[in-house]
Amino acid sequence: MRSQTRIFFAIVRDHLRDDCLRVSSQTSVSALLGKMTESKTTSAMVAGPDDRLIGLITEQDVIRRIALRCDGSEPVSSVMTRDLQTINESDYLYVAIARMRRFGWRHMPVVDGEGRAVGILDLCDALSDAGETMLRRVDIIAHERSRDGLREIKAAQVALAADLFEDNVPAPEIQGLLSGINGDIHRRILQLELAEMKAEGWGNAPVSFCAILMGSGGRGENFLYPDQDNGFILDNYPDARHGEIDAFFIELASRMTRDLDDAGFPYCDGYVMATNPLWRKTRTQWRDQISGWGRKRSTIAIQLADIFFDFCPVYGDETMAEELRVRVTQMARSSPVLLTELNREMERMNVALGWFGRLVTEKEKAAFKGKINLKHMGTLPLVSAVRLLCLQAGIGETSTARRISRLQDEEVLTANEADYLQGAFMHITGLLLRQQIEDFSAGRAVSNYVHPEAMSKRERDILVDSFKVISSLKDRVRSAFTGDIF
Repeated sequence: MRSQTRIFFAIVRDHLRDDCLRVSSQTSVSALLGKMTESKTTSAMVAGPDDRLIGLITEQDVIRRIALRCDGSEPVSSVMTRDLQTINESDYLYVAIARMRRFGWRHMPVVDGEGRAVGILDLCDALSDAGETMLRRVDIIAHERSRDGLREIKAAQVALAADLFEDNVPAPEIQGLLSGINGDIHRRILQLELAEMKAEGWGNAPVSFCAILMGSGGRGENFLYPDQDNGFILDNYPDARHGEIDAFFIELASRMTRDLDDAGFPYCDGYVMATNPLWRKTRTQWRDQISGWGRKRSTIAIQLADIFFDFCPVYGDETMAEELRVRVTQMARSSPVLLTELNREMERMNVALGWFGRLVTEKEKAAFKGKINLKHMGTLPLVSAVRLLCLQAGIGETSTARRISRLQDEEVLTANEADYLQGAFMHITGLLLRQQIEDFSAGRAVSNYVHPEAMSKRERDILVDSFKVISSLKDRVRSAFTGDIF
């Protein structure tokens, strides 16, 4: 990964100091000072009886509080800073950097999902992975957790994508960055909503849950303006509690989708959202639904399965998503009926290449006449064919690029086939992303259509070659499932 984008993918847990000083709330001030001197540290985290973080002692506390007011026998709980700003170990590093820079903090305590202290983040350590240019971008993207800030983040993504495109960062890498930021927006909206619901008397979530993204977000392949494709996996609970528990998650889903729409993620036209009970289920219900998809020839069931297969966790108990991924992968591999039906769905996806290598352009829609829908007639056939081969091989990856690499590792694809497919994917996504950035900058509606005249001759030639590679892959997949020879 290039240095321009690495900072946006870094996770806090990979940069924290886990050897920092930890003391109990009953430790005396004099004992603390001795420990700080011995360990040559400038801060100490204070934990309660359950190991949850309850306070922090820094150099400033030593100077302003301890040195002037204490005789050394007092417990550290009497002088520590209690109103802490912490960050979760699974959060993105750029969020922590922006917050520390904004408030002038040198250290930030890091906690796990249960609020237990796991380490401390030092600003100097964190900044070692970011240049000045990227820090300016970090400050733009990482707003505080407010709805206005989240709207600004979405708007600022376009400028960030344009800058990275100018820096010749490959389009799939930019897509991964956009998807990561979009996932963080989902995560922060859920945190806001859960806190507000608790303050309003709803209490905490009645059972553990995991929010998931599907479609391009699940693959890490978002373009500039993806719509919503989300769902909830809920921990199992007794049937007698359904009314109480489902009411909580209906409310949470309604607030989440509303705020996502307000932040620039339009409601899904197909209603693939956690507000729909089809995409809000317990672990057992998801398991049963997945098994049902594997047995049915229903067109609707196949389309639902196709939407779902690219899911990834975005918030909550990720082990639920991991468990579901294993089950999905096992079910698909052992369900020839499902794979055959998915192949039929893939066959309906045409590639924008006609006779004699001519590009097929839009004929019906007046606003897009003469243009090519590079998503529906380019990336989607490639994504679907590669996904199908991975399901057949029992490969659980979701990213198209990683799927191609894994297919090469498993010798389903040769090195040359994988190289051509990676090149085709990179070229088409690059043309699409460039067009979307230009549309946005010109004040036009952002779409998936690109005019052939907007490309250089070399770009058109490579596009034709890319479509040939995708068509060849489709033929190969079709032959594997139908026995037809092309």
